[in-house]
Amino acid sequence: MKADILKPRSYQPFLKGADAVIHSMGILIEADYKGVLQGKESIYGGLKRAFSTTKGGSQNPLERKPGEGLEPQEEDGQLTYELMNRDSAITLAQETANERVPTFLYISAAAGTPILPARYITTKRDAESTIASSLPRLRSIFVRPAFLYDSSRAFTIPIAAAGSVAATMNSLTGGRLTWLMGAGGIKPLRADLVGEAVVEALADDSIKGPVETKEIEELANRAWRRGML
Repeated sequence: MKADILKPRSYQPFLKGADAVIHSMGILIEADYKGVLQGKESIYGGLKRAFSTTKGGSQNPLERKPGEGLEPQEEDGQLTYELMNRDSAITLAQETANERVPTFLYISAAAGTPILPARYITTKRDAESTIASSLPRLRSIFVRPAFLYDSSRAFTIPIAAAGSVAATMNSLTGGRLTWLMGAGGIKPLRADLVGEAVVEALADDSIKGPVETKEIEELANRAWRRGML
């Protein structure tokens, strides 16, 4: 199966008869750095664009016609946080509801980090609030992990180790460093653990809205216990 997240007609056939739909894509870093590396833009200009407080997404996804594609609003067609983390999720949730699929799950994030533009996390929160308020009949679940790691991606292991130390320090202070550390002060999770929690959340009709780190671990443990029976 192949589809384009910006072109709903490419994935509409796959929604028919589904029990749930999961939005798990997004971008961590916007593409501004490419222009700098290619000499098309100065370092100052690239940083200014990367940390801009506002950027265009698509046309208002709430005003789309069913099946209408998303059109990037940046002049160069840049894939922004607004487009990928927010508008694509809202659009997929709308199409999910149009096909009468009962459940939509969005892989969000626990928090931002000091090294990323604030728009990384604000666009995810905007997606959550818009989906919850504009599609009240849809059971929407927003899973909010911090850093995800997996042994198949070796570079994530030392990052997760450092994150675990930071999370322990933050915990010892009662979470008082979260404002400073962001997601860096929240326990990293194995990608497969989050996957198990997602499956468990989808199966439990009582779960909706934000699912934070502690609940993610509880859901994964529940899945593990069931598998041991």
